[in-house]
Amino acid sequence: MISDFQPVIGLEVHAQLLTTSKLFSTAGTTFGAEPNTHTTPVCLGFPGALPVLNARVVELAIRTGLALECRVNEKSEWSRKHYFYPDSPKGYQITQYEFPICEWGGVTLELAGKRVRIRRIHIEEDAGKSVHDAADGLTLVDLNRVGTPLLEIVSEPDLRSADEAVEYLKILRDVLVSIGVNDGNLEEGSFRCDANVSVMRKGSEVYGTRCELKNLNSFRNIKLAIDTEIARHVDVLEGGGTIAQETRLFDVNRGETRSMRSKEDAQDYRYFPEPDLPLLLVTPEEIARAKATLPELPQAKRRRYVERLKLTEYDAGVLTAERGFSELFERCQAAAGVEPKKVANWFIGEVSRLLNESGVKPGEVKFSPAQFAALLMAIDAGTISQNAGKEVFGEMFHSGAEPAEVIARKGLAQVSDTGALEKVIDELIAANPPNVAAYRAGKVQVLGFFVGQVMKALKGKGNPKVINELLEQKLKG
Repeated sequence: MISDFQPVIGLEVHAQLLTTSKLFSTAGTTFGAEPNTHTTPVCLGFPGALPVLNARVVELAIRTGLALECRVNEKSEWSRKHYFYPDSPKGYQITQYEFPICEWGGVTLELAGKRVRIRRIHIEEDAGKSVHDAADGLTLVDLNRVGTPLLEIVSEPDLRSADEAVEYLKILRDVLVSIGVNDGNLEEGSFRCDANVSVMRKGSEVYGTRCELKNLNSFRNIKLAIDTEIARHVDVLEGGGTIAQETRLFDVNRGETRSMRSKEDAQDYRYFPEPDLPLLLVTPEEIARAKATLPELPQAKRRRYVERLKLTEYDAGVLTAERGFSELFERCQAAAGVEPKKVANWFIGEVSRLLNESGVKPGEVKFSPAQFAALLMAIDAGTISQNAGKEVFGEMFHSGAEPAEVIARKGLAQVSDTGALEKVIDELIAANPPNVAAYRAGKVQVLGFFVGQVMKALKGKGNPKVINELLEQKLKG
């Protein structure tokens, strides 16, 4: 019966900004520190402690708005959002409500071929973390995250499936990482999502009652949670029931969503302008400077790789998944001067493998683009084989050694001298008359036998291309 219904999904993404200090205090933002060590009187809401705005947060918010095609408002306002939880020592959260810093942008889904509108982007501070100890029956509070700067990016309810939601989130994450605003880490909670899910009968223009799924922290769980919640709504409605507006949690182990609390409306939070902070004013010059520093965005880069470099969609997607990786690829491509596909194959294969194994970041590699180009030239010239090239690259990667030095030291150069090769080939032909006769009778696969024997005699150092050419000439008689 799900086919009778149309899902309606809107997403609220909370992205932690890459700053070394919090939104309104000098406390650090490092993940994984000892509980309650990144706090100040401002974070803890002590009487008389006043917030002081971190200017870097505003710069990153402007960059994000521009990258997501939003209007950046020259005047925005801080608000207090009231709620009473143990992880919020002030009893309210400083955020932006009526007048956010950015509005009305969007992203285009490539697979779905549609645009998803972004209603608003606002700055707010994060809450702390409640830690439940089942063994002792205690709930402890870690306030390290209190006051950590976040951007909340709110979409319109334009998404119509869990797959569209995941695609939207991946595009959003790629943009934020590429512009240096967010690290994209879902597991640590620096990029997390709340999903507002409802269903309506197909053909209807009236949205159903929505439920909010909180703090989804992996693309897999986001898809599972949304699909599970859509199915629950349909089951309830088909059974003649009604949907209650509420906040729900997704139980991964049981594959179900469960009620957390009734969903608050804006009036429940008693928003009002923050009295301790003035209006946030942004000048046209600040916006222009931010726009001038934006890098090429991932979607545009992928299109360029496909259209200009003639790479496949898959190759382009892998190469642009991380900004540093694509920048290293482009530097090596420019130095090598060969067809981009050849460089792409190396990056998707050996370069990616060694980066993952070593934990080295693309900007920290020891080899230079010039050395990478020299390696490809040695392979193309037949100086070394493709397999030997991988061995040479391994040393280049770990030590920054010159390819020629590694080739000489390890004795990896291929034998391409026709005189030396002809001597070995002539001896093998003379020693194998039946195989020669079989080849001349049309059994061309025998050529592989001779190639293998020549390579064995040369301990794998013969140039396969030259060996094949000489064998074909001599076996034909």
